Amino acid sequence: MDTTGWKRFKLEDLFSSFERGKVHSQNNLPIGVSHFYVGAKKNRCGVICKCGYDKSLISKGNCIIFICNGEGSVGYSNYMDRDFMASGDLILGYGDFLTPITAQFIVTMLDRERPKYSFGRKYGKYVKDTTIPLPVIQDGVTPNWQWIKDYVENYLNNLLPAKTQMIWNKKYDTHPELEKNVELSDRKWEKIKISSIFDEPYKALANNAVNLQSCSPSLKNSIPYITRTDDNNGCKFFVQKTKDLIGIEDGNAITIGDTTATIYYQANKFICGDHIVILRSKKLNKYNALFLVSLLNKERFRYNYGRAFNKQIIENTILRLPIVKETGDIDWQFMEDYIKSLPYSRNI
Repeated sequence: MDTTGWKRFKLEDLFSSFERGKVHSQNNLPIGVSHFYVGAKKNRCGVICKCGYDKSLISKGNCIIFICNGEGSVGYSNYMDRDFMASGDLILGYGDFLTPITAQFIVTMLDRERPKYSFGRKYGKYVKDTTIPLPVIQDGVTPNWQWIKDYVENYLNNLLPAKTQMIWNKKYDTHPELEKNVELSDRKWEKIKISSIFDEPYKALANNAVNLQSCSPSLKNSIPYITRTDDNNGCKFFVQKTKDLIGIEDGNAITIGDTTATIYYQANKFICGDHIVILRSKKLNKYNALFLVSLLNKERFRYNYGRAFNKQIIENTILRLPIVKETGDIDWQFMEDYIKSLPYSRNI
């Protein structure tokens, strides 16, 4: 991208207003699922969980979220298109120029400034004084929002994965794959150890990133390199599958980063970085796996670098699972049907 002739704009001059998030403790969130609670993390647009409604805690949508605290996320930005509840670690920026299209461009430019900030140099103190380059119209002082819109729609969006393009173009199928209501209350639930759900967990053979050559995911025979990252389903980048590549894992597995408790389902072949534990079962498929990943993620808060989610702890972790009332067996079919009954499940 040629930025010759672009002008740097101070955020204080670009945005019309700033405000802090209004939630100072996640424990004070109202019960419910009507609104997103957004915190200091980059992935998933910062969404931590869903919560209920409390007028005093609501922040208006159509804003840029500046992450001012949080290990590994300080200095990043997100966009939120709807009303939500925000952590006090966030600053929210509002402006008439913001749309989902212009926000995509602005967040990208803001993230390029991110290396300047860390725990030692808090973003919150410098947000308003931060500058980003933008194209301008002929007067040389006004951002060229039409150029930005055209660039995002006609160029950047064409680089997105096919499913992401479907979302932007509003062509995603919102209907469930299974056209019937499946309620979690429809089954009896029991506490079951992971060792009784999966085959014995094992550590994947580790590949060092410095020895790998990344490639485009669109290339034939490209496979994901799965690490402990909390982004992009654990994929750090793609590599080309060759005869010399070691540790290739078959798909249909759940991967767990043991020191970070990052948990994902891998549908296709993949290789791993260090500290990745693999869970497998003959009864696993992409639907019931997503059900189980959701339950496993509820255990994440118990683990960190000081207390790794290692193989032994994983085996002894207890999940509450639906069971077949007559036999007491795990109800794998119910888990599959529940995921299939959710909106958007036709796109899994």
